[in-house]
Amino acid sequence: MKQTECAAAGCCQEPQVDVVRQSLSSELFPKCQRVITKERRNRTMSAKPFKVLITHPEVPQSGIDILKENCELIQVQSLPPSRAEILEKIKGVDGVFWGGHSPLNAEILDAAGPQLKSISTMSAGIDYVDVEELKRRKIPLGHTPTVLNTAVADLAVGLLIAAGRRFHEGRKKIDSNNWENYHLNWLLGQDVRDSVVGFFGFGGIGQAIAKRLSGFDIDQVLYTTRRRIDRETEKELNAKKVEFDELLAKSDFVVIASPLTPATKGIFNTTAFNKMKRNAVLVNIARGPIVNQDDLYEALKSNRIFAAGLDVVDPEPLPPNNKLLTLDNLVILPHIGSATTRTRSDMATIAAHNVLRGLVGERMLSPAY
Repeated sequence: MKQTECAAAGCCQEPQVDVVRQSLSSELFPKCQRVITKERRNRTMSAKPFKVLITHPEVPQSGIDILKENCELIQVQSLPPSRAEILEKIKGVDGVFWGGHSPLNAEILDAAGPQLKSISTMSAGIDYVDVEELKRRKIPLGHTPTVLNTAVADLAVGLLIAAGRRFHEGRKKIDSNNWENYHLNWLLGQDVRDSVVGFFGFGGIGQAIAKRLSGFDIDQVLYTTRRRIDRETEKELNAKKVEFDELLAKSDFVVIASPLTPATKGIFNTTAFNKMKRNAVLVNIARGPIVNQDDLYEALKSNRIFAAGLDVVDPEPLPPNNKLLTLDNLVILPHIGSATTRTRSDMATIAAHNVLRGLVGERMLSPAY
């Protein structure tokens, strides 16, 4: 099973966070040192055996510190990172710390040269990477899933409550000085208590969300994935695997936590929204294109579903004149699911380990394949 499918099914092993805060493990360190020593002998013009490009000027120091001891670092300085600068600076490097979300494809690999031997992104999703091209060239690729589960799950719960309890609409009432609290039914929202929460995709992030929601006394978790998760986790989370149509029909809250694939692109469309409860709240913390946004607009505008909360949209950035932004019953965030200081530092640490391990021929801490 492919990594993205495995993540959606919830069967991937999570790398230990305490490991990523260490330098090289005791098992790996001797081999690293042998390889590094050999490379130093071969490179008489440089004291450091490997040359690594960091493609973003704001990569956390935790990742840079891991690499700088044994790598000559070249860092892109433009912000947002200029592709022209990346293509110029990547020439001749041994490794790449890919710090953004611009396309990582044959153009980049050709510019780097045949000596390139290790790449890691600083992200969980890799839909912007031409994975098949990297595989064809036998270049190992790392990424940083699981370590961001906690931050994304926290934000998802926030979005779920914000959309269900009409936070955005309430703030607009304040801005317009339109308080109508003399009505007993003013700004009534949806209860999380005793609700059914459905997950489209139920990997590490989905399960972390469900674990948090258990503290809100929800009634049941439903999930749709390619494969059933383990029975012990199902019991712990009071979760049941169902088909997509049943998930839509029975859920009070629907959380999208799946990877973007040809099969999931646009799957939340008019057909899907028409199968949902009228009081249902949709939350998307996965990828924007999984939702047909024109259809979502119509479903929200017509009150076919109650509300939605999005941390991801298509395109990103979303134009300020986009019609979604006119809706009272939609909460939109600018893709900040993993945006906490600790999480970004841990992501940089894992990505740096991935690059370094790839350089010395060891299995990456978090390989994409």
